[in-house]
Amino acid sequence: MADTLALDKIDWHSLDRIKFADEEALLEDLLKQVPLSDDLRQATMRRALELVETARARGRDKGMMESFLEEFGLSNAEGLALMCLAEALLRVPDAETRDELIAEKIRSGDWSAHQGQSESWLVNASTWGLMLTGQVIGVPASLKKGPASFIQGLIRESGEPVIRAAMMQAMRIMGEQFVLGRTVKDAQKRGRRMVKAGDAAHFSFDMLGEGARTADDAARYLKAYQNAIDGVAAEKDKSTAPEQGNGVSVKLSALHPRYEAVNRARIMDEMYPSVLDLCERAAKANINLCLDAEEADRLVLSLQILERLAHEPSLKGWNGLGLAVQAYQKRAGEVIERLKELAVQTGHRFMVRLVKGAYWDSEIKHAHIEGYPNFPVFTTKAGTDFNYLACARQMLEARDAIYPQFATHNAHSVAAIELLAEEVGNAAFEFQRLHGMGEALYGAAGLGRRVRVYAPVGAHKDLLPYLVRRLLENGANTSFVHSFLDPDVPAEHVVADPIVKVEVGP
Repeated sequence: MADTLALDKIDWHSLDRIKFADEEALLEDLLKQVPLSDDLRQATMRRALELVETARARGRDKGMMESFLEEFGLSNAEGLALMCLAEALLRVPDAETRDELIAEKIRSGDWSAHQGQSESWLVNASTWGLMLTGQVIGVPASLKKGPASFIQGLIRESGEPVIRAAMMQAMRIMGEQFVLGRTVKDAQKRGRRMVKAGDAAHFSFDMLGEGARTADDAARYLKAYQNAIDGVAAEKDKSTAPEQGNGVSVKLSALHPRYEAVNRARIMDEMYPSVLDLCERAAKANINLCLDAEEADRLVLSLQILERLAHEPSLKGWNGLGLAVQAYQKRAGEVIERLKELAVQTGHRFMVRLVKGAYWDSEIKHAHIEGYPNFPVFTTKAGTDFNYLACARQMLEARDAIYPQFATHNAHSVAAIELLAEEVGNAAFEFQRLHGMGEALYGAAGLGRRVRVYAPVGAHKDLLPYLVRRLLENGANTSFVHSFLDPDVPAEHVVADPIVKVEVGP
């Protein structure tokens, strides 16, 4: 094991110099080195419009996740009710309180307004169940005649425990649509069908679950990650490169209940050996292991762990070590520069997943609560999209240090990266999308066979926090996934150039 004194050969803490940088000043600096030339910007707009129009003309069904987000986003009372219910239900300790919570949230929605509105039969079936449950709980003055009234009466006579059980079962059914499988073995089996159909090239399996709260939680998650790596390894040809097969994503906060920057010494002593064990398993099979991105306050700690791993003799020669970089963080560009430096020092080539970020709401709220001088993230979508393109160019130009993985569901971003890669002359990269989202976009682009799917794996009881994050991230009317296939939204609006928006200002 590498000597802990060898840590911090790279000054990760200096990243915090721009953690709360002035957003306007930072964007002005980015505008001085725009990642796309004028000609490339025009070509990107043409290509992005083509993607939207092609996808709409094909009439391909939306993914299950996209259908759900479209019908129950954050712009209506029903979407908010579902989010609150999903977030809270599994933390309620007793059946009586669960009944009261379900009654409160379901009664508050006008579910009949959503009946039959979605193109997905599964979403419509769920809407019918929610509407029925809401009517039963609300005990309307007059019940409709016919089979529905019979069912309503039957359930009402059975009592609210039946409603609770029905709600939990509905969540299980829905959960099966949002995860690739309950186990890695199940996910791999389903994934092979997707690869055969041309909808994906490879997968990054994410074991569902949140940060550990106890040592028992951490032990359980560690076992799940070990099983996942061993399962992927069993089907991987060791002679092929890590980017040419499935991989596993690891959430570091799931491996220790006190994964916080102030506990660095404890983390290195108690948690690091577990992380090293996972990496050694992945290295032995020559598969990709990605350290997932988390909250801004944990960034430096995650990078210190990555640096220590990169210096481990047991991992020498393995190019599957990777991490996710969040473009909505103001430090993203400098993180990439330091990764290039670390690659030179250690001889590694890192697999870097560029994401826009999934904790925006909590980062903003946390900054308010703590009284920070500014925010660690960009506060506008245009600012984040612009920074994403700047980071994409950095990664494509660092071909010896980084294997770029671009996670996006945005047509403008996809088009820009395609053209950037041609200009830079780097064809060694891939796109990534979430399971249940992005099929129409990548199908229109003809890129399905070079797309890695970020695929949640686990039981329905671990799904709800993940679903809440997706609702927060993509549930608003302004989100790209909400408008991509909506014929009422002009295609020009869907693929608006973020650089123009930054140049014009708010």
